[in-house]
Amino acid sequence: MAAKFDISFSKSAKIGGGLTILLKASDADLAAGAEIADPADVIARAAKIARFSAKPVSTLDLVAPEGSPAERVIVVGLGKAEELTAHDWLKAGGTAASKIKGAEKATVFIDAPGVGVDARAGADFALGMLLRGYSFDTYKTKKPDDEDKASGKAKVTIITADAAGARKAFADAETVADGVNLARDLVNEPPNILGPVEFAAKAKELEKLGVEVEILTEREMKRLGMGALLGVAQGSVRPPRLAIMQWKGGKAKERPVAFIGKGVVFDTGGISIKPAAGMEDMKGDMGGAAAVTGLMHVLAARKAAVNAVGIIGLVENMPDGNAQRPGDIVTSMSGQTIEVINTDAEGRLVLCDALWYCNDRFKPQFMVNLATLTGAVVVALGSVYAGLFSNDDALAGQLTEAGFSTSEKVWRMPLGKEYDKMIDSKFADMKNTGGRYAGSITAAHFLKRFVQDTRWAHLDIAGTAMGSPLDEINQSWGSGFGVRLLDRLVRDHYEA
Repeated sequence: MAAKFDISFSKSAKIGGGLTILLKASDADLAAGAEIADPADVIARAAKIARFSAKPVSTLDLVAPEGSPAERVIVVGLGKAEELTAHDWLKAGGTAASKIKGAEKATVFIDAPGVGVDARAGADFALGMLLRGYSFDTYKTKKPDDEDKASGKAKVTIITADAAGARKAFADAETVADGVNLARDLVNEPPNILGPVEFAAKAKELEKLGVEVEILTEREMKRLGMGALLGVAQGSVRPPRLAIMQWKGGKAKERPVAFIGKGVVFDTGGISIKPAAGMEDMKGDMGGAAAVTGLMHVLAARKAAVNAVGIIGLVENMPDGNAQRPGDIVTSMSGQTIEVINTDAEGRLVLCDALWYCNDRFKPQFMVNLATLTGAVVVALGSVYAGLFSNDDALAGQLTEAGFSTSEKVWRMPLGKEYDKMIDSKFADMKNTGGRYAGSITAAHFLKRFVQDTRWAHLDIAGTAMGSPLDEINQSWGSGFGVRLLDRLVRDHYEA
């Protein structure tokens, strides 16, 4: 949804009512620099009473002291100045955003005494505000009273010495917010609204940013031999789609980097049907495709100097008289045959054809696929880390580094011949599940059989893309996980 803040930057500002926000480090004098909003030195006394010590994301909220030009003053804690990271600035921005609710205007002084605040920090603070400001309320006909009273966007002026630099950096950061929030929108949409055809149309909208988009229908996919993907879709009245998005921002003959997303718009489990309790969450089983779409938006919007391909396989998995059965054998685009043991292990069937297509057509530098693939990875890692599987140590290291940088963290899981044997089939080249044990690992091995020698990484985001814990920069059920992670990967290692 649209951001709730109209953000601008300035070197200075005269406070004229409204909300004033000050940032403070825990190892600095709380009174220093506060005179502009607190001429009576009330903040220091209030902090002592409230035992406020400016720990990270802590706040001190005051009605404006006597003589203050502001109506309300909030102090946001940063923690120790020497320990501040880019993600800490995001969290500080998100914390500030949470306090602006209902205010029409806010002035934020981010040049905290004793803290080195550069243009990037200012942009990250503003990005945190935009990410926190997201909400999905499209289908709510009644709004809370405080939202009804608020008129439009809150006007936020961020005061910093390097306002020009922050403004320039924010123009870039804003594209990231747009991409993350696009991914969130897609995951949050109800399944009766967002089917494969509708999702493909959303991808097609990226043409406005210069992305080349092709949409393959059932007919083209049958011609290509995508029996694995089509097998998942055959139980639904909603036809499947494969969306291919290309951003050509690099050199003409440079091989692209490639991102592939699982887009099961709703997953009942098929004939191997899921329990009814919680099945409504399966509208988010397209979190991988949402992340890839959001990423392609970011790369195009910020004119990234890279050639990138995004491919999303879009299907609905339903039980029906025409649905595939456990025991069916399908032939993938690669020519390899697959025995379907469990129709609820469907995401890997979609991805294997998408991976093969991507590799065969584009010969990419690497492929990274994202999928809400297994409950097993949630058992192993919870909702803090996504599972990372890779055939390339360098790529795995780059993703791990990008994960810690963005706090979209990944944890590398093992691959090995012993696990690969678990998906051998008596009747076909492989089966689509190796059973209960090592479920996320055998799923990764299944995908690995379709990447050949190309550098590849699989991110199992089942625990992080939807229903993950809320924090300072995300209050949405659909988190948009993966967009910032992969944008950072591209920025740090693959742009010219």
